[in-house]
Amino acid sequence: MGDSRKVTTSRDRWTTTSVAITAAIFLVSAVLGFVLLPRWEAGAQVAGIWDSICRAAGLPRQRDPGEVVTADYKTSLVKLATAVSHKRDEEAIGRGATLAQQCAICHGPTGVSRADSPNLAGQYASVVYKQLRDFKDGVRVNAVMTPFALKLSEQDMQDLAAYYAYLPRLPGFHPPESMEVPRIVESGAPLRGIAPCGSCHGNIENKLGSPWLEGQSDLYLKTQLEAFVSGSRQNDISKQMRNVARAMSAEEIEQAAKYYANKPPPFLTQ
Repeated sequence: MGDSRKVTTSRDRWTTTSVAITAAIFLVSAVLGFVLLPRWEAGAQVAGIWDSICRAAGLPRQRDPGEVVTADYKTSLVKLATAVSHKRDEEAIGRGATLAQQCAICHGPTGVSRADSPNLAGQYASVVYKQLRDFKDGVRVNAVMTPFALKLSEQDMQDLAAYYAYLPRLPGFHPPESMEVPRIVESGAPLRGIAPCGSCHGNIENKLGSPWLEGQSDLYLKTQLEAFVSGSRQNDISKQMRNVARAMSAEEIEQAAKYYANKPPPFLTQ
């Protein structure tokens, strides 16, 4: 009987010690992971313990209603939902056609460029307007487009957007024998936070403000993606394209640009 009591007491002691050690490790880990490390990482941006726990769990922090967050660069002033009219306006299209004669040298007389400038034919009106407005406001900068946009009135930009949206766009042309659909275009890279290109840019779904990419110059597309990577272009909304482009490899950028640049032969578009 005595030996049995000693064994039971010994087991209870080890059980209690094990539970205590496990609980201590858990508490230390919780404090480090949910309180100390988030505070060290965020510095002065974390307001308190609860804020640290939310940050560690990936939950958005509740900001003070009076707190204003400002970027250290110019941001677009365009409100996409109400930027352009969704009704066809024949007079606006006519005025835009007259203004577009100044654009033809780079963007082509029918809105299809032969000079590695972007094709504007059939481009979404909100996209054309936003880019013109961003050039005018200095949010996006280009040696040719900035001086041109500075001279445009609000009505001019609306009319140009209406005219180019009215023109027939280049269709996607991707016969199976030409090239395989790049994985980054078809499926994206979910583990890197990259959605399929077509989920925003048209062949799957269009996200308001995202341009139609089919038939664009591969040099233009590659140059713009690289500008998002370097930060020399910053007029994307909430850094969406900068985040995507920076997560892409140089090979993926090249593949996506070449895929979208594939144009149908002239006899199919006449």
